[in-house]
Amino acid sequence: MARGRITIVGAGLIGRAWAVAFARGGCDVTVWDGAPEVLARFGGLAEEMADGLEEAGLLEEPAAAVLARITTEPDLATALAGCDMVQESLPEELAIKREIFARLDALAPADAVLSSSSSALLPSAISEGLEGRVRCMVCHPLNPPYLIPAIEIVPAPWTAPEALAKAEALMRGIGQAPIVMGKEIDAFVMNRLQGALLKEAFDLVGGGYATPEEIDISIRDGLAMRWAVVGPFETIDLNAPGGVRDYVERYAGIYEALPESAPPATSWRGAVLDRVEAERRAALPLEDIPARQHWRDRGLMELAALRHARNRENSK
Repeated sequence: MARGRITIVGAGLIGRAWAVAFARGGCDVTVWDGAPEVLARFGGLAEEMADGLEEAGLLEEPAAAVLARITTEPDLATALAGCDMVQESLPEELAIKREIFARLDALAPADAVLSSSSSALLPSAISEGLEGRVRCMVCHPLNPPYLIPAIEIVPAPWTAPEALAKAEALMRGIGQAPIVMGKEIDAFVMNRLQGALLKEAFDLVGGGYATPEEIDISIRDGLAMRWAVVGPFETIDLNAPGGVRDYVERYAGIYEALPESAPPATSWRGAVLDRVEAERRAALPLEDIPARQHWRDRGLMELAALRHARNRENSK
């Protein structure tokens, strides 16, 4: 388990998930939010997350022990006292991020890492002009981070290597799987990959080649079955007798020719969105989304439990 003091800034969905992830990993966690009503709801919602992990066999100790490492604090300066890392998870608006990072830079210990959970805002845009900008970065999770281990650690051009190394060590210590990027780029790594897939998905639906459900089948019951175990490069390395080079020599021509047969580019808005939304609402009424989210997270817990058991077996 990791050892460290973490301050979570923002007690919403991502902030709660981060608090549980860090506390499960052995860190002492203090949670701050500028909205008292959000902070008041935090405890019960974090308890639900921790109890779910315990029921799924994903904790090495009782949920109560994990929750005991989490406290809430309404005063930001007090919340930041003695922390090793700040994980900010406020709304995805640049003005909000810049304002809070200025406060964090002024109040947090000089050696504390300042990190944002931003999905797309560049760390350079968030930290530009700050006196302590060398310790600023983005640590972007997939939702929810207490169930999905991948985490993108994204430096600004001025982020110090020591700050990146500290963030990486803390993330590895709590069981996350860091992607330490060499430099920043719009949308980072995971959203660029997801965006490329979504573009092709919308184009295929818009061109009449497949329905939204058939696209979901191709991933959920097809590619994702492999990707839950190995990534795309390992997939092709295993799919040819001579490994990745053999695969490229055999099949690269197929992929290189794809642009010639590409469906017309489809706007994600307009008619194709109407079609996708109609099919999704027929399958899942809007009011049922929270229950389905809970179902999804239970499935992720079951998958995480299988991976955890497999990793423990492999480490023997």
